[in-house]
Amino acid sequence: MQNSKTLACAAIPGLIAAAMTSPALAQEPEGKEDVEIVVTGEGLPDTPAVPAYGAIELDRDILVTSGSGRIEDVLSSVAGFQQFRRSDSRSSNPSAQGVTLRGLGGNATSRALVLLDGVPMSDPFFGYIPLSAIAPERLESVRVTRGGGAGPFGSGALAGTIELTSANADTLGAFNGSLLVNDRGDTEASASVAQNLGSGFAVLSGRWDRGDGFFTTPDDQRVPATAKAGFDSYSISARAVAPLTSDIELQARALVFGDERTLRFEGADSSSEGADASIRLVGRGKWEFDALAYLQSRNFSNVVISSTRFVRVLDQRNTPSTGIGGKLEIRPPVGPDHVVRIGADYRRSSGELQEEAYSAFTGNLRERRRAGGRNSDLGLFIENDWSLGKLVLTGGLRADRTVIENGFFRAVNANGVEVSSTVAPDRSDWSISYRAGAALQANNAIRLRAAAYRGLRLPTLNELYRPFVIFPVVTQANAALENEVLEGFEAGIDFTPADGVKFAVTAFDNRLKNAIANVTLTPTLRQRQNLPAIDARGVEASASITRGTVSFNGSMVYTNAEVDGTGASAALNGNRPPQTPEFSASGTLAWKPAAGWHFSATLRHVGAQFESDQETNVLPAATTVNAFAEVPVTRGLSVVFRGENLFDETIVTRNANGVLDLGVPRTVWGGVRAKF
Repeated sequence: MQNSKTLACAAIPGLIAAAMTSPALAQEPEGKEDVEIVVTGEGLPDTPAVPAYGAIELDRDILVTSGSGRIEDVLSSVAGFQQFRRSDSRSSNPSAQGVTLRGLGGNATSRALVLLDGVPMSDPFFGYIPLSAIAPERLESVRVTRGGGAGPFGSGALAGTIELTSANADTLGAFNGSLLVNDRGDTEASASVAQNLGSGFAVLSGRWDRGDGFFTTPDDQRVPATAKAGFDSYSISARAVAPLTSDIELQARALVFGDERTLRFEGADSSSEGADASIRLVGRGKWEFDALAYLQSRNFSNVVISSTRFVRVLDQRNTPSTGIGGKLEIRPPVGPDHVVRIGADYRRSSGELQEEAYSAFTGNLRERRRAGGRNSDLGLFIENDWSLGKLVLTGGLRADRTVIENGFFRAVNANGVEVSSTVAPDRSDWSISYRAGAALQANNAIRLRAAAYRGLRLPTLNELYRPFVIFPVVTQANAALENEVLEGFEAGIDFTPADGVKFAVTAFDNRLKNAIANVTLTPTLRQRQNLPAIDARGVEASASITRGTVSFNGSMVYTNAEVDGTGASAALNGNRPPQTPEFSASGTLAWKPAAGWHFSATLRHVGAQFESDQETNVLPAATTVNAFAEVPVTRGLSVVFRGENLFDETIVTRNANGVLDLGVPRTVWGGVRAKF
């Protein structure tokens, strides 16, 4: 891990130097007119097919004015977005930060593809998203597209794609920073420096969040060993963009982060850390192309404390993992009415669990366990968008070669004698996925759209080989898990009756085959298994209205999700998947009376959810109000106030037979923000 961090950091001086010297690389031969070089720091432009799929755009104003300042809070403004648990990235276990869309069932692994500047962000071993490492103030925009994907890295886009685009130097300014403290003494510090260098630019940014947190345990369930959900996280990001020629630009990014948390009991500490680096070439000439390569080095640790004796029973001390990958996309010149995308992508994840189990009575070492393996996915894709006047047709195919290999689990006792050993057989497969859609601009105000798709997700190393304990419940791994496959279709209408006013409604029907779930075997034992299917049908609606200085952005979703159970899962047939609300909604009202002034309030509702697949242990519905206010005091300097859960709603995030964990209580922040 240290070597990877060093590599990621060492790359930055070279990237900045490239940006500074880039004008020489981009000079035209003598005698030719000077060519204006435009560097965007983004990928290739959107294709005409984007409107055919139900998508929501979040602009920078929304990103930097949330009540908590967390990316998961921002994304929760899109109804249907959910994490495995309702906790945010300050008070949940990092490995539970999987994200999904459209009520496809609670799973700590992400069923939605999350891309930062085109690079997948999921953890190579667990599949969760390191949310605390993604600072919303570094971003220009977010686009959430729901439904299966078949383009670049489409094998991860089972429930949809969340595309995060970084802000450039012009947006950020030479210096952009903030410092806030809340009513519990927790702090948040963020800063970036950005500079246009020649025809390119470079950005260096950092963020540090720390605090003692709040009690996630209700008053009447606390014991002397109960601890607050303390957190201490940092992330440092560097990004450089430079032109190589008048129509080719080089983009490079490095990210180093660390996150430490304490959950429920003293000593129940978890940590995650990572070092990521990527390099990207984007060509905007006659033959457009997007070539990307990335490297991820991640680690995770976690200590499990007995909930009855309050001593260490499991030390998941080390889970190093590595992810490598890349893509090449080419758009050949095929005429003004067609945009064709042809390409390939590759991802490989490897990692190993290293943990020790201890006796709750003697404290002595009981077992040493090792588990891990390697997964890879090679994808080939082609997609064509055909513009026929007011009608756009799109269709794409994708073939994936998935490989699961080198899988094992081994446990020895304190004396080194083997007590359990599994060597999983290597296996591979080819899978075909697709997506097709149409968008018709019926008139100036109405656009009709429809789409159908098939996508897949490879089980993670965590799901295949790593058992875990949330005392007293043990969840077993399953090396025989098969790929998840989603098939679905949707139809919708976009209505834009006036400038600044847009409404959208989408009806969808998705079927997730081989859905991986934690299936209850006994009250204290679960196992990851493939369910025959989860069916999710529903309606999504959104509204965006801007009238002068006032704006409203809102969305809501109703989802009828059911398990289709047969055989061993017959008892689950018709049950609602765990952690899946039937209804959720979010709305934000904002007022900007003058330049630099901003006031907003967000009302959010999440319906009741079940903790388990047995439809027991209800997590009650929760309705919260967040707020944000920014008032300039002098040029470039403003005061900021934020509020989370202002009416102090009780948010139950876990219910283990009446043993509860709670989400964030009422929290008020205040501080300053500067931009020069």
